[in-house]
Amino acid sequence: MSFKDHFSRLAAQYCAFRPSYPASLFEYLAQVCAARRFAWDCACGSGQATVGLVPHFAAVLGTDASTQQLSRAPPHPHVSYRVAPAEASGVPPDSVDLVVVAQALHWLPLERFYREVERVLHASGVLAVWSYGSLHVEGDGIDTLLQHFYHDIVGPYWPAERRLVEAGYRALPFPFAPLEPPAFQMREQWPLAHLLGYLRTWSATGRYVEVSGTDPVIALENRVAPVWGPPETARRVTWPLSLRVGRKC
Repeated sequence: MSFKDHFSRLAAQYCAFRPSYPASLFEYLAQVCAARRFAWDCACGSGQATVGLVPHFAAVLGTDASTQQLSRAPPHPHVSYRVAPAEASGVPPDSVDLVVVAQALHWLPLERFYREVERVLHASGVLAVWSYGSLHVEGDGIDTLLQHFYHDIVGPYWPAERRLVEAGYRALPFPFAPLEPPAFQMREQWPLAHLLGYLRTWSATGRYVEVSGTDPVIALENRVAPVWGPPETARRVTWPLSLRVGRKC
């Protein structure tokens, strides 16, 4: 395995429980592109961002190094999927209007990936990368429990790359002419079971289970359930979304 594969074994859960991105994000990205012929979603996982590009581009390619993740990506007549590393997409040169990387830039070999982006983008093409950090859940008592879980229970098990996510990728080089995007926020309305399923997709939770042999989400559920109300009650879940956008120099 030539890449850090934290998620192949969780492909089904990742597809079922990961949040979606706001439609306004993709509308903005389409607006800053000079053309809308072809978009490439790199490290697309199970296609959460890929499908968001479909209304705005004639053709969309999603690539990922994980066969298991791609097997869960939703089919669409205007989308093709390919197993490929970020630095060797197989995309023809000078053919892409927009490259996006959603919640995955911290896993990529940046120097080689950026060379690949330079190779495939049109002269006026755009690269957009984004990440989302710690969630917040409606209800002060509930959110306090979730923050404790994030920072203190599974916190020691986050890989080192997590710090890059928390910093909104600002600590990473970005050799493209920067654009200033508006602010975006991710929002969902989730019942308790969906929230718990999402927590189990975290790489830190998976590492906790591997090391301890126990599922920390069970203990959290026992503390959250009494203050959640009926488990089918949907509560607002939000994430700050950090976006960097640049045009090929």
